[in-house]
Amino acid sequence: MSSDDEGAPKAPAAKPAMSRFLRTAGSDSDSSDEEKSDSEEESEVSQEEGQAEQRRSRFLRTDIDDDASDEDVTRVVKSARDKRLEEMEACGKTMDNALKINDWVAISNEFDRLVRMVQRQQNVSEPVPPFYIRQLVNLESALNTAVAKEKEAKKKMNASNARALNGMRQKVKKVTKEFEADIKRFQTDPDAFEREYTAVVAPEAAPAPRPRARRAAESEEEGAEDDAFTTVGKGGKAMAFTPESIFKNLQLVQEARGKKNTDRQEQIRVLEKLLAVAVTSYQRIRVLLTLISARFDYNSSVATHVPIDLWVNAQSEVDQLIGIIMREPQYVIQEITEDYDELAERTPETEKDGIVRIRGSVISFVDRLDDEFTKSLQNIDPHGTEYVDRLKDEKGLYCTICRSQALYEKTNSDDPLGRVIMRRLEHIYSKPDAVVHALESTVAASDIKPSIVLDVEGQTSSLIHSLSIHLYKSSNSFLRTRAMLCHIYHYALHNDFHTARDMLLMSHLQESIYSADVATQILYNRTVVQLGLSAFRCGLIKEAQATLQDICATQRVKELLAQGVHQQRFQVLSPEQEKAERQRQLPFHMHINTELLEAAFLVSSMLVEIPLLASIDSEDQKRKAISKPFRRLLDFADRQIFTGPPESTRDHIMQASKALQNGEWEKCRDLIQSIKIWSLMPECNSVKEMLAKRIQEDGLRTYLFTYAPHYTTLSLSLLSRTFSLPLRTVTSIVSKMIWSEELSASLDQAAGVVVFHRIELSRTQQLALSLADKVNNMVEQNEKTLDNKLGPAATWNDRGDGAKGAKGGEQAAERRRGGERRGGGARGGGRGRGARFAQGLGNQMTGAQRNR
Repeated sequence: MSSDDEGAPKAPAAKPAMSRFLRTAGSDSDSSDEEKSDSEEESEVSQEEGQAEQRRSRFLRTDIDDDASDEDVTRVVKSARDKRLEEMEACGKTMDNALKINDWVAISNEFDRLVRMVQRQQNVSEPVPPFYIRQLVNLESALNTAVAKEKEAKKKMNASNARALNGMRQKVKKVTKEFEADIKRFQTDPDAFEREYTAVVAPEAAPAPRPRARRAAESEEEGAEDDAFTTVGKGGKAMAFTPESIFKNLQLVQEARGKKNTDRQEQIRVLEKLLAVAVTSYQRIRVLLTLISARFDYNSSVATHVPIDLWVNAQSEVDQLIGIIMREPQYVIQEITEDYDELAERTPETEKDGIVRIRGSVISFVDRLDDEFTKSLQNIDPHGTEYVDRLKDEKGLYCTICRSQALYEKTNSDDPLGRVIMRRLEHIYSKPDAVVHALESTVAASDIKPSIVLDVEGQTSSLIHSLSIHLYKSSNSFLRTRAMLCHIYHYALHNDFHTARDMLLMSHLQESIYSADVATQILYNRTVVQLGLSAFRCGLIKEAQATLQDICATQRVKELLAQGVHQQRFQVLSPEQEKAERQRQLPFHMHINTELLEAAFLVSSMLVEIPLLASIDSEDQKRKAISKPFRRLLDFADRQIFTGPPESTRDHIMQASKALQNGEWEKCRDLIQSIKIWSLMPECNSVKEMLAKRIQEDGLRTYLFTYAPHYTTLSLSLLSRTFSLPLRTVTSIVSKMIWSEELSASLDQAAGVVVFHRIELSRTQQLALSLADKVNNMVEQNEKTLDNKLGPAATWNDRGDGAKGAKGGEQAAERRRGGERRGGGARGGGRGRGARFAQGLGNQMTGAQRNR
């Protein structure tokens, strides 16, 4: 048995063979079954190969496969219109099915979808299909039936279905009103309505299928003929750039404006091509209005600026637009006009009064140009050459502003004329004369000039004055306020301090500036600072100190002048607030040097405070500081154990203050004149000479206040030699101090000496003087409180006490003078008239307002 097993053939491992000795009579049938199973396996393999062939990617097919498939399958080509109609009909069927089960929620959703489809149909300038009108009529009748059933039904429908029913009533009512004329025509004769639609929309014959080889050859020939891209509009139709199609293409561009995924660069290219093919003036004006708006729409972000090349193109196009309107006065651009057909050509002959009025705004373009120019300067590094190159574009912008001024002067438009003159004034009020003459030279070379221009040898002050006078006549208080501030700033810039101060006091802007907008408040702060610097350059130290006091004492100079964002210790700005702060910052070339401003303020405070400190005795009087920031710096410098050589501007001024206190006026002069920041001030040599003279005079005053208790008489000639002053100047200074009761002394001109008088006050007298000062302060505080309560325009004459109010201001001033006269110590007696003048312009302004 083992030998027979060894001689048997081996079967495959997948199917173990049955021994032939164990086979039965049915084994023959088993062999036939095995043959069948083999044939089944072969068929399964062939099926899998067929499926793999079908799953093969269509991208791997050959031309032979494509040709075979083209011959076997006939393709059905449907137009976009047919596809939209099929979608609408499918939507209508869904609504009919929902009507059968009274499902108004589904009907509402499908109706919204159907309305959107019809809207797309209208956007591509295709008529409304009769199917939609029929559906509206059926819906209206179904709604009326459903509402009637709902009123009679005992079981009401659920809340969501009822809300959908009421919503559908409103929607159908609104849409029915829109297509009221079409619905009436459909209800009158439905067949005629459908025939009209079929006549308008003629079905286009589908192109016959061509062999692929021939199609490929023709496409190669077409590609060889024209490789350029074709501009395609809505619906995949090519845009034709012809004079006849300008208004239609403009409408397509305006419809796509502001929508998502709109290619703004492509829109600009299309409009430039339309401008090139425009023939009539009306076409050019319409295209220019749209093109300038499209350039400004290119950058939708508020934080960044329009690209410079787009800005330059927009500026030249605004000039072109103004030129067309100036040459042809029959065309007028207005913000508010009557409705007109935007797809039709308009000429003066077709209008009633011979004037073609076009909807638009030139002043808005000028405002946007100016704002984008300022925004670009804010975002460019001011220390690079790009900033200087960008600043050169201001000449073109200024010329455009002047051209628009000439346009509005010709059309007698008061409101836009005031706005454009304000723009022009803001460009020149803070600039030196040479820069203003350079800007005006571009206006002189232009073919369109305004009525107010600057002559070649004219004064810039006359130009500023003429522009400001025009704005003073405006009914807009905002323009009047800004014009006044610009006018004052210009006078202060040219060192006409007294005129600028009088204008500021007479305008009463300091009373109402807190209710103005932020930009006007910034301009007011800049004007006040320039006024203080003007007083400093003119040698009016007390006025300069009092004017700069309010700004410099806040420790937020950069923020108040819009030259930087100040971060306070306990204040955290939100991102929106910080963004708004950065947007209102001034360009770098308009900045006022804050280091120079601080130097002028501290030097003025030194020349006011040091003689005052030397003149007072008691601690109570020492606490009354005119300039608290300077007093704090001086106290900090006094507490320093070791003082090194000065490095910063503050170090120079503090060491100069100590030298002036000690009577070393020459050292004080050298320290002040060695400050390098003076080189940035106009006419720095004359300013240094003025400071040297003032240091000599205030050094003499400080010396007299300090050593008066120790002398009985003092020679005037000695004082003249000590302080290197003429004898006449020394005599004048001493006489003024005696007349103003700052110094209790007399002048012996025969002997040429000053005779000092000593006044010793008892303890009771000192307490009485202290009590009088406190009562005086309380009265002043009550007057301020009453003035605040009555309002800024209220005066003593407005109060209810009648005759008492007539002389109230004079009595208050007399009380102050009396208190000051009594307030002198043993050193100077009573320092009455003029003793408080050291507080300068600030108190004069307050007193003038109170007496008024």
